[in-house]
Amino acid sequence: MLEVIETMCKRGLIQRLTEGVKDIPDKEKLTVYAGFDPTADSLHVGNLAVITALSHFQRAGHKVLMVVGGATGMVGDPSGKSQERKLLGPEDVRHNAQCLKAQLSRFLSFEGENPAIMLDNNDWIGPMSFIDWLREVGKHFSVNSMLAKKSVAARLQSKDGISFTEFSYMTMQAFDFFHLFEKFGCTMQIGGNDQYGNITAGIELIRRKCSKRVFGATVPLVTTASGKKFGKSEGNAVWLDPKKTSPFHFYQFWINTSDQDVENFLCLFTFLDLAHIQDVMKQHSKAPEKKIAQRLLAREVTSLVHGEEQMKGAELLTKLLYHDTAPVIKKEQLKALSQFMPVTTLKAPSSPLDVVTLVHGAEVTTSKSEARRLIRQGGISINRRRVASEKDTIDPEDTAKGKVLIIGRGKSKYHLVEFV
Repeated sequence: MLEVIETMCKRGLIQRLTEGVKDIPDKEKLTVYAGFDPTADSLHVGNLAVITALSHFQRAGHKVLMVVGGATGMVGDPSGKSQERKLLGPEDVRHNAQCLKAQLSRFLSFEGENPAIMLDNNDWIGPMSFIDWLREVGKHFSVNSMLAKKSVAARLQSKDGISFTEFSYMTMQAFDFFHLFEKFGCTMQIGGNDQYGNITAGIELIRRKCSKRVFGATVPLVTTASGKKFGKSEGNAVWLDPKKTSPFHFYQFWINTSDQDVENFLCLFTFLDLAHIQDVMKQHSKAPEKKIAQRLLAREVTSLVHGEEQMKGAELLTKLLYHDTAPVIKKEQLKALSQFMPVTTLKAPSSPLDVVTLVHGAEVTTSKSEARRLIRQGGISINRRRVASEKDTIDPEDTAKGKVLIIGRGKSKYHLVEFV
């Protein structure tokens, strides 16, 4: 078996392989592709396993193709869905496709000796007429075999059934594989485990049209503790776009990983050596409350998605919010924190500072009356501690020169105050 596939199997990154993959000679160089439909303007955590798998292939010297589904995104994949997706208009799909192209370019190398290639399937599907499609593609599909696919069978059992539009999706993804095989010599498709039926449809289309053997592999789906898939239509997506999920909240998602999942996620979503992960887990098991493994996971994945600078800022903010009280921080750390919240500079007072003056002076509220109202409602916290009364004061020791306070408004808005 190819060394890269064996490595991914050991990491738990491969869930299912089609027939013949294990017979591919170890020295053979593959061209591998994965598709991403632009049904939103950002990818999410549910896409990370596929992206990581592509990166493993590229790092091992194989050619990588990334297809943004400008055409398939107009139809919608029924796989894993209990009801039909809302159809997007052409302008929405084009906008989302451009956003995904820009985002995907952060995860793979598009330069050097083995650059990844990004494509849009609307370029080859869009020009075809309906008659072209029926003659060139449709005639190679057996309705009987399509009905037997799990994604279709599940929808046939549902209340709303499946529309002809979604039923046809499988033929579009299969044609992508055929086109990439013809033009780029692509012989392997990877996708989430819910894509297995679509992947095998492409393999069968190439066999029928070209009498050639190609392959497929699926990666595990990221799920919640209850087993629910993470994704856009599930309403629980953790986005890769920092405007939709901030690097801080992205970091928090990973640091809150359960002890049962953290080793698996380190293997799936990082490129750390497996022996190193085992050593970390041994340390973690001795003191689980220190979250050694979770902190490593959060650092690695946040750096991969948002860069090291954003990761350090998220890590520092986590420390300030959940561990320290009125710490002294460095100027460069202030810069990192300013990525996540407004920063206000105030003169260090010589006497106790009342909380209403602090909250209003830090521009957390537009007036002192609003500050009082929020405090009475329990909506203001200072360094994680809820302000109990509008008559509370802050000790001068906590507002000395060089100290900072983090004022929380509600559950997710923060404002940093630096004293000079």
